[in-house]
Amino acid sequence: MDSLIQDLKTLFSVHLTARQVIALSVYEKELLEWNQKFNLTAIRDVESIRTKHFLDSYSTVLAWKAQPPQRLIDVGTGAGFPGLPLKIIYPAMHVTLVESVGKKVNFCQHIINTLSLEGIEVIHSRAEDIGQISAHRETYDCAVARAVANLNILSEYLLPLVKIGGIMLAQKGESGPAEAQSAEKAMKILGGKLKQLIPVNLPGVVDDRYLVLVDKVAATPPKYPRKAGIPMKTPL
Repeated sequence: MDSLIQDLKTLFSVHLTARQVIALSVYEKELLEWNQKFNLTAIRDVESIRTKHFLDSYSTVLAWKAQPPQRLIDVGTGAGFPGLPLKIIYPAMHVTLVESVGKKVNFCQHIINTLSLEGIEVIHSRAEDIGQISAHRETYDCAVARAVANLNILSEYLLPLVKIGGIMLAQKGESGPAEAQSAEKAMKILGGKLKQLIPVNLPGVVDDRYLVLVDKVAATPPKYPRKAGIPMKTPL
């Protein structure tokens, strides 16, 4: 954990308290145990979990610096990334995790219970469905997703959840810049405007990584997101 603590400080100016370090250690231990039974994530060794899950989750901090969003929704969270690690360092942030695979939902709920986290919920749903529920539609300061789909499809999942003035944040690999360019039309239809791309360097990870930030500048037309499966079949 020491190198993780140091990397967080150096790379993202994140300073962990003793309690937060303990919470991340528990999370890591549970993830390793559950993974043996339920195959939650392909990343299985401690070193990779720290870099490709925890550090990668905390790279999102570069998007808001000292002003974290008050309400964040993490779509396709899997085993809780990046939403759960963010909740651990921002106890006041209200976090909603969305995941369509039952065993991953159960794991996230298990971590929430184990760490006694409040102001966080996990919802068993598809991204397209939650975007049409009025309690969630256009209510979040930030909607985030990590490697869920191509950006023109991802925009249809995330932008309907973001309130005007908020941001969509997509964590992307080396295809980030090209995807961002080709998704600008889709973003515009959905009320978004490409703001910037922030390059992310993770220790020991050779692939380029980017945070793609999209401002929500206008309301999303009511027909989006379309029904489950359609954004993937016929992207905007």
